[in-house]
Amino acid sequence: MERLMQYVWQHKLWSAYRMTTNDGRRVRVIDPGLLNTDAGPDFFNAKVEIDGKMWVGNVEIHSRASDWHRHGHDNDRAYDSVILHVVEKDDAPITRSNGERIPQMVLRCSPQFYESYARLVNAPASELPCASKIKEIPSLTITEWVESLAFERLNEKVERISSLYDTFCGSWQDICYVTIARSLGFGINNDAFEMLARRTPLRLLHKHSDSLFQLEALLFGQAGFFSMPAPGGDEYFLRLAREYDFLSNKFQLKPMDGTMWKSFRVRPQNFPYRRIAMLARFVEGGFNLMQSILEASGEKELRRLFSAELSGYWASHFTFGGSPAEVPARVLGNASIDILLINTVAPLYYAYGSRCGDYETAERAITLLENLRPERNRIVETFTATGIKCPDALTSQALIQLRRRYCEARKCLYCAIGHRLLSNAASSDK
Repeated sequence: MERLMQYVWQHKLWSAYRMTTNDGRRVRVIDPGLLNTDAGPDFFNAKVEIDGKMWVGNVEIHSRASDWHRHGHDNDRAYDSVILHVVEKDDAPITRSNGERIPQMVLRCSPQFYESYARLVNAPASELPCASKIKEIPSLTITEWVESLAFERLNEKVERISSLYDTFCGSWQDICYVTIARSLGFGINNDAFEMLARRTPLRLLHKHSDSLFQLEALLFGQAGFFSMPAPGGDEYFLRLAREYDFLSNKFQLKPMDGTMWKSFRVRPQNFPYRRIAMLARFVEGGFNLMQSILEASGEKELRRLFSAELSGYWASHFTFGGSPAEVPARVLGNASIDILLINTVAPLYYAYGSRCGDYETAERAITLLENLRPERNRIVETFTATGIKCPDALTSQALIQLRRRYCEARKCLYCAIGHRLLSNAASSDK
Protein backbone atom coordinates (compact mmCIF):
# COMPACT_ATOMS: atom_id res chain seq x y z
CA MET A 1 0.00 0.00 0.00
CA GLU A 2 2.88 2.40 0.72
CA ARG A 3 4.08 1.98 -2.85
CA LEU A 4 0.64 2.97 -4.11
CA MET A 5 0.58 5.97 -1.77
CA GLN A 6 4.03 7.04 -2.99
CA TYR A 7 2.73 6.78 -6.55
CA VAL A 8 -0.31 8.92 -5.72
CA TRP A 9 1.86 11.53 -4.00
CA GLN A 10 4.48 11.61 -6.77
CA HIS A 11 1.90 12.12 -9.52
CA LYS A 12 -0.50 14.36 -7.53
CA LEU A 13 -3.46 12.01 -7.87
CA TRP A 14 -5.09 12.96 -4.57
CA SER A 15 -8.38 14.70 -3.85
CA ALA A 16 -7.17 18.27 -3.40
CA TYR A 17 -10.20 19.67 -1.63
CA ARG A 18 -9.80 17.19 1.25
CA MET A 19 -6.18 18.01 2.03
CA THR A 20 -5.86 19.13 5.64
CA THR A 21 -3.60 18.14 8.52
CA ASN A 22 -5.05 16.10 11.36
CA ASP A 23 -5.40 19.31 13.38
CA GLY A 24 -7.43 21.01 10.63
CA ARG A 25 -4.84 23.14 8.84
CA ARG A 26 -5.20 23.52 5.08
CA VAL A 27 -2.51 21.87 2.96
CA ARG A 28 -1.50 22.86 -0.55
CA VAL A 29 1.26 20.94 -2.30
CA ILE A 30 3.41 23.14 -4.51
CA ASP A 31 5.97 20.44 -5.34
CA PRO A 32 5.74 16.81 -4.11
CA GLY A 33 9.53 16.54 -4.21
CA LEU A 34 11.87 13.95 -5.67
CA LEU A 35 11.22 10.26 -4.97
CA ASN A 36 14.04 8.73 -2.92
CA THR A 37 14.77 5.05 -3.61
CA ASP A 38 17.56 4.82 -0.99
CA ALA A 39 17.56 5.14 2.79
CA GLY A 40 15.93 8.20 4.33
CA PRO A 41 12.63 10.04 3.80
CA ASP A 42 10.54 9.04 0.79
CA PHE A 43 10.58 12.40 -0.99
CA PHE A 44 13.30 15.06 -0.95
CA ASN A 45 12.97 18.82 -1.39
CA ALA A 46 9.19 19.04 -1.34
CA LYS A 47 7.41 22.39 -1.13
CA VAL A 48 4.22 22.39 0.94
CA GLU A 49 2.06 25.29 2.05
CA ILE A 50 0.35 24.72 5.42
CA ASP A 51 -2.19 27.37 6.43
CA GLY A 52 -0.51 29.86 4.11
CA LYS A 53 3.02 29.23 5.41
CA MET A 54 5.53 27.72 2.96
CA TRP A 55 7.60 24.74 4.11
CA VAL A 56 10.54 23.28 2.16
CA GLY A 57 11.90 19.89 3.18
CA ASN A 58 11.23 16.18 3.01
CA VAL A 59 8.04 14.12 3.08
CA GLU A 60 7.62 10.65 4.61
CA ILE A 61 4.78 8.28 3.68
CA HIS A 62 3.41 5.36 5.72
CA SER A 63 0.32 3.18 5.65
CA ARG A 64 -0.12 3.75 9.39
CA ALA A 65 1.11 6.77 11.30
CA SER A 66 2.40 4.45 14.03
CA ASP A 67 4.90 3.03 11.51
CA TRP A 68 6.92 6.19 12.20
CA HIS A 69 7.65 4.92 15.69
CA ARG A 70 7.84 1.28 14.63
CA HIS A 71 10.62 2.16 12.18
CA GLY A 72 12.48 4.26 14.74
CA HIS A 73 12.17 7.55 12.85
CA ASP A 74 11.35 9.46 16.05
CA ASN A 75 14.93 8.85 17.22
CA ASP A 76 16.62 9.22 13.84
CA ARG A 77 17.93 12.71 13.08
CA ALA A 78 17.86 11.90 9.34
CA TYR A 79 14.09 12.35 9.61
CA ASP A 80 14.18 15.70 11.42
CA SER A 81 13.93 17.40 8.01
CA VAL A 82 10.46 15.92 7.40
CA ILE A 83 7.92 18.72 7.01
CA LEU A 84 4.86 16.53 6.43
CA HIS A 85 3.94 12.96 7.34
CA VAL A 86 1.45 11.50 4.85
CA VAL A 87 -0.52 8.43 5.96
CA GLU A 88 -3.46 6.25 5.05
CA LYS A 89 -4.50 5.73 8.68
CA ASP A 90 -3.90 8.31 11.40
CA ASP A 91 -3.41 6.14 14.50
CA ALA A 92 -0.65 8.02 16.35
CA PRO A 93 0.97 11.48 16.61
CA ILE A 94 4.60 11.64 15.45
CA THR A 95 7.58 13.76 16.46
CA ARG A 96 11.12 14.65 15.51
CA SER A 97 14.07 13.43 17.58
CA ASN A 98 13.79 16.56 19.78
CA GLY A 99 10.12 15.86 20.55
CA GLU A 100 8.72 18.49 18.20
CA ARG A 101 5.42 17.51 16.56
CA ILE A 102 5.39 17.05 12.78
CA PRO A 103 2.32 17.98 10.69
CA GLN A 104 0.43 14.86 9.62
CA MET A 105 -2.13 14.37 6.87
CA VAL A 106 -4.34 11.52 5.70
CA LEU A 107 -3.99 11.04 1.93
CA ARG A 108 -7.32 10.49 0.20
CA CYS A 109 -8.15 9.56 -3.38
CA SER A 110 -11.39 9.15 -5.24
CA PRO A 111 -13.18 5.79 -4.96
CA GLN A 112 -12.88 5.55 -8.76
CA PHE A 113 -9.09 5.61 -8.46
CA TYR A 114 -8.97 2.71 -6.01
CA GLU A 115 -11.53 0.77 -8.01
CA SER A 116 -9.50 1.22 -11.19
CA TYR A 117 -6.30 0.20 -9.45
CA ALA A 118 -7.93 -2.91 -7.96
CA ARG A 119 -9.33 -3.93 -11.35
CA LEU A 120 -5.90 -3.67 -12.93
CA VAL A 121 -3.77 -5.45 -10.35
CA ASN A 122 -6.22 -8.07 -9.09
CA ALA A 123 -7.26 -9.46 -12.46
CA PRO A 124 -6.14 -13.03 -13.29
CA ALA A 125 -2.66 -13.18 -14.81
CA SER A 126 -4.09 -14.56 -18.05
CA GLU A 127 -6.24 -11.47 -18.61
CA LEU A 128 -5.41 -8.04 -19.99
CA PRO A 129 -7.57 -5.94 -17.63
CA CYS A 130 -7.04 -2.69 -19.52
CA ALA A 131 -7.97 -4.16 -22.92
CA SER A 132 -11.33 -2.41 -23.18
CA LYS A 133 -9.81 0.95 -22.16
CA ILE A 134 -6.75 1.09 -24.42
CA LYS A 135 -8.69 2.81 -27.19
CA GLU A 136 -9.21 5.73 -24.79
CA ILE A 137 -5.44 6.31 -24.57
CA PRO A 138 -4.02 9.02 -26.91
CA SER A 139 -2.15 7.49 -29.85
CA LEU A 140 0.95 9.57 -29.05
CA THR A 141 1.10 8.02 -25.56
CA ILE A 142 0.92 4.53 -27.07
CA THR A 143 3.55 5.31 -29.71
CA GLU A 144 6.05 6.76 -27.22
CA TRP A 145 5.49 3.93 -24.76
CA VAL A 146 5.93 1.24 -27.42
CA GLU A 147 9.19 2.84 -28.58
CA SER A 148 10.46 2.96 -25.01
CA LEU A 149 9.54 -0.70 -24.44
CA ALA A 150 11.31 -1.77 -27.64
CA PHE A 151 14.58 -0.26 -26.44
CA GLU A 152 14.02 -1.62 -22.95
CA ARG A 153 13.74 -5.16 -24.31
CA LEU A 154 16.69 -4.72 -26.64
CA ASN A 155 18.82 -3.42 -23.79
CA GLU A 156 17.91 -6.43 -21.62
CA LYS A 157 19.30 -8.71 -24.33
CA VAL A 158 22.34 -6.50 -24.78
CA GLU A 159 23.07 -6.74 -21.04
CA ARG A 160 23.26 -10.53 -21.33
CA ILE A 161 25.66 -10.23 -24.25
CA SER A 162 27.72 -7.53 -22.53
CA SER A 163 28.10 -9.76 -19.46
CA LEU A 164 30.07 -12.14 -21.71
CA TYR A 165 32.54 -9.41 -22.72
CA ASP A 166 34.75 -9.71 -19.63
CA THR A 167 34.31 -13.49 -19.47
CA PHE A 168 35.85 -13.84 -22.94
CA CYS A 169 38.31 -10.95 -22.66
CA GLY A 170 36.58 -8.98 -25.41
CA SER A 171 36.59 -11.81 -27.97
CA TRP A 172 33.50 -11.15 -30.08
CA GLN A 173 33.77 -14.51 -31.81
CA ASP A 174 33.47 -16.29 -28.44
CA ILE A 175 30.63 -13.97 -27.43
CA CYS A 176 28.86 -14.69 -30.70
CA TYR A 177 29.43 -18.45 -30.35
CA VAL A 178 27.80 -18.62 -26.90
CA THR A 179 25.00 -16.25 -27.91
CA ILE A 180 24.17 -18.15 -31.11
CA ALA A 181 24.33 -21.47 -29.27
CA ARG A 182 21.87 -20.24 -26.65
CA SER A 183 19.52 -18.99 -29.33
CA LEU A 184 19.44 -22.39 -31.01
CA GLY A 185 17.54 -23.60 -27.95
CA PHE A 186 14.56 -21.47 -29.05
CA GLY A 187 13.31 -21.00 -25.50
CA ILE A 188 12.86 -24.58 -24.33
CA ASN A 189 16.56 -25.55 -24.51
CA ASN A 190 18.26 -22.14 -24.21
CA ASP A 191 20.00 -22.87 -20.92
CA ALA A 192 21.14 -26.31 -22.07
CA PHE A 193 22.65 -24.90 -25.28
CA GLU A 194 24.46 -22.14 -23.40
CA MET A 195 25.90 -24.66 -20.96
CA LEU A 196 27.02 -26.81 -23.89
CA ALA A 197 28.83 -23.85 -25.48
CA ARG A 198 30.51 -22.86 -22.22
CA ARG A 199 31.65 -26.44 -21.58
CA THR A 200 32.91 -26.80 -25.14
CA PRO A 201 34.84 -23.57 -25.80
CA LEU A 202 35.88 -22.42 -29.25
CA ARG A 203 39.57 -22.85 -28.48
CA LEU A 204 38.93 -26.59 -28.07
CA LEU A 205 36.70 -26.89 -31.13
CA HIS A 206 39.17 -24.97 -33.29
CA LYS A 207 41.75 -27.70 -32.68
CA HIS A 208 39.43 -30.00 -34.65
CA SER A 209 37.74 -27.54 -36.98
CA ASP A 210 39.02 -29.49 -40.01
CA SER A 211 36.95 -32.54 -39.00
CA LEU A 212 33.16 -32.26 -38.83
CA PHE A 213 33.03 -35.77 -37.37
CA GLN A 214 35.25 -34.79 -34.42
CA LEU A 215 33.32 -31.57 -33.89
CA GLU A 216 30.09 -33.55 -33.67
CA ALA A 217 31.73 -36.07 -31.32
CA LEU A 218 32.84 -33.26 -29.00
CA LEU A 219 29.51 -31.40 -29.02
CA PHE A 220 27.23 -34.43 -28.69
CA GLY A 221 29.55 -35.91 -26.07
CA GLN A 222 29.68 -32.71 -24.02
CA ALA A 223 25.89 -32.54 -24.33
CA GLY A 224 25.73 -35.79 -22.35
CA PHE A 225 24.11 -37.94 -25.02
CA PHE A 226 26.71 -40.70 -24.91
CA SER A 227 25.98 -41.55 -21.29
CA MET A 228 22.94 -43.44 -22.59
CA PRO A 229 22.89 -46.75 -24.53
CA ALA A 230 23.06 -46.55 -28.31
CA PRO A 231 19.48 -46.23 -29.57
CA GLY A 232 18.73 -49.26 -31.71
CA GLY A 233 22.44 -50.07 -31.92
CA ASP A 234 22.99 -46.98 -34.09
CA GLU A 235 26.44 -47.37 -35.67
CA TYR A 236 27.02 -43.61 -36.15
CA PHE A 237 26.15 -43.02 -32.51
CA LEU A 238 28.68 -45.69 -31.49
CA ARG A 239 31.41 -44.20 -33.67
CA LEU A 240 30.84 -40.72 -32.24
CA ALA A 241 30.80 -42.13 -28.70
CA ARG A 242 34.13 -43.89 -29.22
CA GLU A 243 35.68 -40.73 -30.65
CA TYR A 244 34.36 -38.66 -27.74
CA ASP A 245 35.73 -41.18 -25.26
CA PHE A 246 39.19 -40.68 -26.78
CA LEU A 247 38.92 -36.87 -26.92
CA SER A 248 37.44 -36.52 -23.44
CA ASN A 249 40.33 -38.50 -21.96
CA LYS A 250 42.83 -36.46 -23.95
CA PHE A 251 41.42 -33.09 -22.86
CA GLN A 252 39.99 -34.10 -19.47
CA LEU A 253 36.46 -33.17 -20.48
CA LYS A 254 33.38 -33.53 -18.31
CA PRO A 255 30.01 -33.81 -20.06
CA MET A 256 26.87 -32.03 -18.88
CA ASP A 257 23.84 -33.88 -17.56
CA GLY A 258 22.00 -35.17 -20.61
CA THR A 259 18.65 -34.96 -18.82
CA MET A 260 18.78 -31.15 -19.18
CA TRP A 261 17.66 -31.48 -22.79
CA LYS A 262 13.91 -31.26 -23.31
CA SER A 263 12.10 -33.02 -26.13
CA PHE A 264 8.73 -33.81 -24.50
CA ARG A 265 5.85 -32.46 -26.59
CA VAL A 266 8.36 -30.99 -29.04
CA ARG A 267 8.02 -31.62 -32.75
CA PRO A 268 10.87 -33.72 -34.23
CA GLN A 269 12.23 -30.81 -36.29
CA ASN A 270 12.69 -28.89 -33.03
CA PHE A 271 14.68 -31.63 -31.31
CA PRO A 272 18.14 -30.39 -30.26
CA TYR A 273 20.12 -32.97 -32.25
CA ARG A 274 20.11 -31.33 -35.68
CA ARG A 275 20.70 -27.93 -34.09
CA ILE A 276 23.77 -29.26 -32.33
CA ALA A 277 24.88 -30.63 -35.71
CA MET A 278 24.28 -27.15 -37.14
CA LEU A 279 26.48 -25.65 -34.42
CA ALA A 280 29.21 -28.07 -35.49
CA ARG A 281 28.78 -26.85 -39.08
CA PHE A 282 29.24 -23.25 -37.93
CA VAL A 283 32.61 -24.19 -36.39
CA GLU A 284 33.80 -26.35 -39.30
CA GLY A 285 36.72 -24.59 -40.98
CA GLY A 286 36.92 -22.09 -38.11
CA PHE A 287 34.12 -20.16 -36.42
CA ASN A 288 33.90 -16.72 -37.98
CA LEU A 289 30.19 -15.98 -37.69
CA MET A 290 30.52 -12.67 -35.86
CA GLN A 291 32.66 -11.24 -38.64
CA SER A 292 30.20 -12.55 -41.22
CA ILE A 293 27.31 -10.88 -39.38
CA LEU A 294 29.17 -7.56 -39.23
CA GLU A 295 30.08 -7.74 -42.91
CA ALA A 296 26.63 -8.81 -44.13
CA SER A 297 25.21 -6.27 -46.56
CA GLY A 298 21.60 -6.74 -45.48
CA GLU A 299 18.81 -9.05 -44.38
CA LYS A 300 19.11 -11.33 -47.40
CA GLU A 301 22.77 -12.05 -46.70
CA LEU A 302 22.07 -12.54 -42.99
CA ARG A 303 19.44 -15.13 -43.84
CA ARG A 304 21.94 -17.07 -45.93
CA LEU A 305 24.21 -17.37 -42.89
CA PHE A 306 21.53 -19.37 -41.07
CA SER A 307 20.19 -21.34 -44.02
CA ALA A 308 22.66 -24.19 -43.60
CA GLU A 309 21.74 -27.60 -44.97
CA LEU A 310 23.07 -30.69 -43.23
CA SER A 311 24.64 -33.60 -45.07
CA GLY A 312 25.52 -37.15 -44.16
CA TYR A 313 23.78 -38.72 -41.17
CA TRP A 314 21.78 -35.62 -40.23
CA ALA A 315 20.38 -35.21 -43.72
CA SER A 316 18.09 -38.17 -42.95
CA HIS A 317 17.68 -38.18 -39.16
CA PHE A 318 15.95 -36.01 -36.56
CA THR A 319 17.60 -37.93 -33.72
CA PHE A 320 19.90 -40.87 -33.12
CA GLY A 321 18.55 -44.32 -33.92
CA GLY A 322 15.86 -45.54 -36.22
CA SER A 323 15.77 -45.87 -39.97
CA PRO A 324 16.60 -42.96 -42.25
CA ALA A 325 13.61 -40.70 -42.79
CA GLU A 326 12.61 -37.80 -44.99
CA VAL A 327 13.63 -34.63 -43.18
CA PRO A 328 13.84 -30.96 -44.26
CA ALA A 329 17.14 -30.13 -45.94
CA ARG A 330 17.45 -26.95 -43.87
CA VAL A 331 17.69 -27.06 -40.10
CA LEU A 332 15.92 -23.72 -39.71
CA GLY A 333 12.85 -22.55 -41.57
CA ASN A 334 12.14 -18.92 -42.40
CA ALA A 335 10.17 -18.37 -39.17
CA SER A 336 13.05 -19.75 -37.09
CA ILE A 337 15.55 -17.56 -38.92
CA ASP A 338 13.30 -14.56 -38.19
CA ILE A 339 13.54 -15.41 -34.49
CA LEU A 340 17.34 -15.63 -34.68
CA LEU A 341 17.59 -12.29 -36.46
CA ILE A 342 15.29 -10.65 -33.90
CA ASN A 343 16.64 -12.19 -30.71
CA THR A 344 20.29 -12.70 -31.59
CA VAL A 345 21.62 -10.76 -34.56
CA ALA A 346 19.96 -7.42 -33.70
CA PRO A 347 21.19 -7.56 -30.06
CA LEU A 348 24.68 -8.51 -31.27
CA TYR A 349 24.71 -5.47 -33.58
CA TYR A 350 23.55 -3.19 -30.77
CA ALA A 351 25.93 -4.64 -28.17
CA TYR A 352 28.92 -4.47 -30.50
CA GLY A 353 28.09 -0.94 -31.65
CA SER A 354 27.54 0.30 -28.10
CA ARG A 355 30.70 -1.32 -26.71
CA CYS A 356 32.92 -0.24 -29.61
CA GLY A 357 31.47 3.22 -30.12
CA ASP A 358 30.31 2.13 -33.59
CA TYR A 359 26.96 3.91 -33.76
CA GLU A 360 26.36 2.90 -37.36
CA THR A 361 26.40 -0.78 -36.35
CA ALA A 362 24.15 -0.05 -33.37
CA GLU A 363 21.70 1.66 -35.71
CA ARG A 364 21.71 -1.43 -37.95
CA ALA A 365 20.03 -3.30 -35.10
CA ILE A 366 17.09 -0.91 -35.13
CA THR A 367 16.88 -0.89 -38.93
CA LEU A 368 16.87 -4.69 -39.01
CA LEU A 369 14.03 -4.91 -36.48
CA GLU A 370 12.04 -2.28 -38.34
CA ASN A 371 12.40 -4.22 -41.60
CA LEU A 372 11.54 -7.65 -40.20
CA ARG A 373 7.99 -8.98 -40.05
CA PRO A 374 6.34 -8.82 -36.63
CA GLU A 375 6.23 -12.00 -34.59
CA ARG A 376 2.95 -13.86 -34.70
CA ASN A 377 2.00 -15.16 -31.28
CA ARG A 378 -0.74 -14.90 -28.69
CA ILE A 379 0.80 -11.87 -26.99
CA VAL A 380 0.93 -9.81 -30.17
CA GLU A 381 -2.59 -10.90 -31.13
CA THR A 382 -3.89 -9.85 -27.70
CA PHE A 383 -2.62 -6.30 -28.14
CA THR A 384 -3.53 -5.90 -31.80
CA ALA A 385 -7.08 -6.90 -30.87
CA THR A 386 -7.21 -3.76 -28.69
CA GLY A 387 -6.33 -1.55 -31.66
CA ILE A 388 -2.57 -1.27 -31.17
CA LYS A 389 -0.89 -1.60 -34.58
CA CYS A 390 2.10 -3.91 -34.98
CA PRO A 391 3.79 -3.33 -38.35
CA ASP A 392 7.25 -4.75 -37.61
CA ALA A 393 9.44 -6.82 -35.28
CA LEU A 394 10.53 -3.74 -33.30
CA THR A 395 6.90 -3.24 -32.26
CA SER A 396 6.22 -6.92 -31.59
CA GLN A 397 9.26 -7.00 -29.32
CA ALA A 398 7.86 -3.99 -27.46
CA LEU A 399 4.50 -5.72 -26.98
CA ILE A 400 6.20 -8.86 -25.66
CA GLN A 401 8.14 -6.69 -23.20
CA LEU A 402 4.92 -4.98 -22.13
CA ARG A 403 3.19 -8.30 -21.46
CA ARG A 404 6.11 -10.05 -19.76
CA ARG A 405 7.52 -7.23 -17.65
CA TYR A 406 4.42 -5.18 -16.85
CA CYS A 407 1.11 -6.95 -17.47
CA GLU A 408 2.02 -10.36 -16.05
CA ALA A 409 3.85 -8.74 -13.12
CA ARG A 410 0.88 -6.36 -12.65
CA LYS A 411 3.25 -3.38 -12.68
CA CYS A 412 0.44 -1.14 -13.86
CA LEU A 413 1.83 1.78 -11.86
CA TYR A 414 4.93 1.79 -14.05
CA CYS A 415 3.12 1.33 -17.36
CA ALA A 416 2.26 4.43 -19.41
CA ILE A 417 -1.13 2.94 -20.26
CA GLY A 418 -1.90 2.05 -16.65
CA HIS A 419 -0.70 5.48 -15.49
CA ARG A 420 -3.00 7.27 -17.92
CA LEU A 421 -6.00 5.17 -16.87
CA LEU A 422 -5.32 5.76 -13.17
CA SER A 423 -4.79 9.47 -13.75
CA ASN A 424 -8.14 9.65 -15.52
CA ALA A 425 -9.82 7.83 -12.63
CA ALA A 426 -8.23 10.16 -10.06
CA SER A 427 -9.20 13.28 -11.97
CA SER A 428 -12.84 12.24 -11.94
CA ASP A 429 -13.04 13.36 -8.30
CA LYS A 430 -11.30 16.70 -8.72
